[in-house]
Amino acid sequence: MSFNEPSEEEKDNWHNDPKNWIWGIFYYNPQDKRIFPPKRIKQMGWTINFGNPNSVFFAVIVILVLIIVSRFIK
Repeated sequence: MSFNEPSEEEKDNWHNDPKNWIWGIFYYNPQDKRIFPPKRIKQMGWTINFGNPNSVFFAVIVILVLIIVSRFIK
């Protein structure tokens, strides 16, 4: 494995590999360093790469912020 940025073809191969999709909806690929890869149906937007620790940390922060904001709204 090289330290260069993966090609678009390699990213597409990762994206299309069913082994990288848990239950068909959760993207998990530690080789893919993208935090927000496209969803399985690319036109539907982006998802979180649960194989990247930075994206999991980011998701937890967003959820905590939403919980805190919802507490202040009440």
